Amino acid sequence: MWPSRPVYLMSSLSSSTTSSLAAAAPADARSAAERQVFAKIGWRLMPVLTTAYVLNYLDRTNVGFAALTMNQALGLTATQFGLGSGLFFFLGYCFLEVPSNVALYRFGARRWLSRIMISWGVASAAMALAIGPNSFYSLRLLLGAAEAGFFPGVAFYLATWFPGEYRTRIIAWFMVAIPISSVIGGPVSGYLLGLDGQFGIAGWQWLFLVEGLPAAIAGIVLLLMLPDRPEDATWLTDDERRIVRDRLEAERRPKEVKNIWAAFRDPRVLILAGVQFGFLVGSYGIGLFLPQILDTGRLSDLEIGFVTSAAYAVASVTMILWAGHVDRHGNKVGNLALACALSAVGFVGSILFAGTSFWMAVLWMTVAVSGVNAARALFWTIPSRFLSGLAAAGGLAFINSIGTMGGFVGPTIIGVLRDQTGGFAVGQIVLGGFLLAAALLAWSLKHFEAE
Repeated sequence: MWPSRPVYLMSSLSSSTTSSLAAAAPADARSAAERQVFAKIGWRLMPVLTTAYVLNYLDRTNVGFAALTMNQALGLTATQFGLGSGLFFFLGYCFLEVPSNVALYRFGARRWLSRIMISWGVASAAMALAIGPNSFYSLRLLLGAAEAGFFPGVAFYLATWFPGEYRTRIIAWFMVAIPISSVIGGPVSGYLLGLDGQFGIAGWQWLFLVEGLPAAIAGIVLLLMLPDRPEDATWLTDDERRIVRDRLEAERRPKEVKNIWAAFRDPRVLILAGVQFGFLVGSYGIGLFLPQILDTGRLSDLEIGFVTSAAYAVASVTMILWAGHVDRHGNKVGNLALACALSAVGFVGSILFAGTSFWMAVLWMTVAVSGVNAARALFWTIPSRFLSGLAAAGGLAFINSIGTMGGFVGPTIIGVLRDQTGGFAVGQIVLGGFLLAAALLAWSLKHFEAE
């Protein structure tokens, strides 16, 4: 009698296990097919979009390297340079973000993103025509207006291709273009400054011309390569399009907002705009002045380029690894707050060592840059969790238009405090304060997750 019970149990377990395995097999097959589809989409879209953003961000921030010789040539003070650099984000860029993204929603990503790239490439090259403070201000405003809508447009575009569980890594691979632009741009900009006088053109003018025009060419490439929607992708099979459609339609968004006007009033949108404002004050404050801060270490232009490149190389690796960790373990809001707090600590550390060890100060600035770039990648995965349709297009642009005012405030603060104090320390402390405030705001989003 005793043997019959274990035999019965083993038989029952065996039957149950076989049944479970049979049910799990199709699910595993679907999961594998899904991963293959989204990997295929990633390999098709991300190289061209990431390259476009590398060029975009290079044209946005190369003014920091140009300043090493341009400021003297144009007679710019630190205050004037900071104001002019920040004007990129004022008026044109900020106020055209929402209209630009609504236009993208109406006319399609392919045509609208291509238009943005071509116009900003021409505007960036035109920076070589600056002859004084006023023309410098005007050209920076023009560049901001030309570029308005590019990043939130891409963020909205990617949300129409990838469901939430893939989005953190996808956004990170797109946004790694930011530190990579400095990894590449540092040595290249240092070299171009060394062409000073070739064919009667100043080194800083060479920098704007050589780094600006490729963006216009890339805009034409994007027009030819980028499909507007999964339904338009000829390189996807009917089954693959169905998988994408089903996964996106099945995605569950807590308290989803579809109306564009409701999105503007949603407290989560307003908090996210404040978070982005805070970390972009730090990002652009240090990014646009880092070459000049490193210049206090008596480095050559080319050496400044390589040191900047190294700092952003570390930031690139940090961004990708951190995004992968969040995709595997979750807690996007908590990690966003942690990344902002880490950047604040980096700013404070760079000040503590500024008077005793130049290279330790550089190390802490690398920590600050790594934290703020990780925050960027994590940040843009959050709005699409509760915004969709036209509300996503408008809401993302609204967040970016308010948040990127930090790109005006950061360089302006650093420039003014540099002229008033004769150094960068006070400005860096202020940047750290903004990052700490961003961390606290980000943490407040936990309240909405609990609802």
